[in-house]
Amino acid sequence: MKKVLIPTKLDGIAAKILTDNGNYSVVQDSTTPFDELVAANSDSYALIVRSEQVTAATIDALPQLKVIVRAGAGYNTIDTKYARKRGVDVMNTPGANANAVAEEVIALILADMRHVVAADPSVRAGKWEKKNFMGTELSGKTVGIVGLGNIGRLVAKRLKGFDCRILGYDPLVPGDKARASGIEPMPLEELFAESDIVTLHIPETDSTRKMLSTELLSCMKTGATIVNCARAGIVDEDALRAAKPVKKLRYLNDVYPKDIEGPKSIADVADIMMPHLGASTKEANRTAAKRAAEELIDLDERGVTACIVNRDIPDGLDRSYCDLAWTIAHMARLLSGEANPIREIETSFYGKLEPFADWLIVPVLAGVCDNFDRLNDRKAAIRFLEDAGIKYTNRKADNAKHYVNSMTIDVLVEDGANSLKRISLRGTVAESRLMVARINEFDGLYFEPQGPILCCIYDDRPGVIAAISRRIADKGINIEDMRNPHDPKTGRSLVILKLSQPVDDATLAEISAEVKAKSALCIEI
Repeated sequence: MKKVLIPTKLDGIAAKILTDNGNYSVVQDSTTPFDELVAANSDSYALIVRSEQVTAATIDALPQLKVIVRAGAGYNTIDTKYARKRGVDVMNTPGANANAVAEEVIALILADMRHVVAADPSVRAGKWEKKNFMGTELSGKTVGIVGLGNIGRLVAKRLKGFDCRILGYDPLVPGDKARASGIEPMPLEELFAESDIVTLHIPETDSTRKMLSTELLSCMKTGATIVNCARAGIVDEDALRAAKPVKKLRYLNDVYPKDIEGPKSIADVADIMMPHLGASTKEANRTAAKRAAEELIDLDERGVTACIVNRDIPDGLDRSYCDLAWTIAHMARLLSGEANPIREIETSFYGKLEPFADWLIVPVLAGVCDNFDRLNDRKAAIRFLEDAGIKYTNRKADNAKHYVNSMTIDVLVEDGANSLKRISLRGTVAESRLMVARINEFDGLYFEPQGPILCCIYDDRPGVIAAISRRIADKGINIEDMRNPHDPKTGRSLVILKLSQPVDDATLAEISAEVKAKSALCIEI
C-alpha cells in the first residue's frame, strides 16, 4: 500500500477515490501543524497539498516521497527544482478553480458598484443612508480583460449576460479566437483607456511584474475600477497609490505576496479586500480534490504525465540544445513584438535533434510564451497551444541542407489589422556556446544571444555603422560584439550589436531616424 498524506482541508472525495482504488492508504489531517504531520508520516509516497509551502526541507523529511500533487493550478509554493533533483514528480490540476475565480470577479464588481460591503453594517446600525449608497449599473459598461486564459474567457462569458462591451488583451491569443468568444482584441494601452472596469488574469513573470504601472494607470478613465484576482506582483503598489486619488480609481483585491495573517501593504489602497478566496468554493475544492486523486492514479497505473510540471530532460538529449530552443524561440518572440498576438509557431530540428522534436516543443513554447513553464511536458504544451488557439507545426527536416544538430524556429504574429509578420531564426551549439546562425534572410551570423542586443535593418550604404556607433558611444555604452551581414536580393543589411548595457528608447529612436532604419529595436536575452 502506498501512503498518501493530505495535510490540508481538502474535499474528502480525494481520500475516497484513493482508498476505493485499493492501492493507497490515506492520512488526511488539516489540524496538526504541517511539519509535525510530515515528521509523523515520513514513509509517505505521495503528498497532496493546497497552498502549503513544500520546501527542500519538507522533501528531505519524506525520503520515500515520489509525487507531490498541488490541488490547484499555481505551484509556486513548491520547490519544483529540488523535487526534480530528488526524483519527485510535481503535478497540478489546471482549470479546476477557473469558474470559482471568474464568479468571484463578478461578485466583487457587483458588490462594489452597489455598495454591498458598506451598506450592510450601516443598516445593522439602524441607519438609513440611501443617498450615500447610490449605485452604478454594470449593464452597458466596457470591461477590459487582461489575460484570456481559462479564467479570462469565463469572466467574458459571465459578463455577456450584463450586456457589457468586452475588450481583451492577450499577446498569445490570436484575434480570431478572441472574437469567437465575444471579446474585442485590443492593445493594452487602448484597453486601459477605454475600459470602465479592468480585470487582471495573468501570471506573475519577469515580463508582467509591476505591469500595472504609472504609464497604464495614467491611461485610465476617471472613476474606473481595477480588479485583481490574479497575482499581487503584477501591480506596482506605489504607482497605484499615487494614481488612485488623482484618477479616483476603485481597486478590488484578493491576492497578496504571502497568504498569511498580518497587515497588508495594499490596505490603504484597496476598496475591497478578500483573503485570497478565488478558489475557495465547495465546488472548486471538490473538483481539485477529485482531479488530484485521479491524476495520481493515472500516473501510477497508466503512466500519464500530462500534468507533471517538473519533467526532466530525456536521455540522449544534451541540455544545451534545450537551452538553445528556449533562447532562439525567446529571441524570435522579442523580435516579432511581444504585444503582437501569435498566430503560428513552426520548427525544424536537424541531425541528432530530430528524434527529440516532440520533447523540444516544451522549451520552444516556454521561450515564446513566458507563462508556460519549461518544466511541463509535451502533452501540457499541446493542451496550452490548443487552448490559446496557436497553430504549431514541426516541419520534416531537410538534412540535405547539412544543418548538423541545429534548429529553425519561426514565429508568425498578427501585425496590425490585416497583416502578418514572420520572424525566423536558426541556431546551433558550437564549443558549448549557443549560436544564432540566421535571422530571416540574414545568414552566417553565428552570434551568441546574450545580454543587451541592438538589431537594426537598413538599406545598405557606407557610414551607417559609424553613425550607430557614435550614438552609442555618446551614451557611454560599449560594443562587445558585432555582426553585419548583407542581403544582395533586397539590398538591405542587418547590424547586430552586443552591448554592455541596453539602449534607452529615446536613443534608439534617434538612431532609427538618423540611419533611416527599416526596423530598430533593443532586446535583452
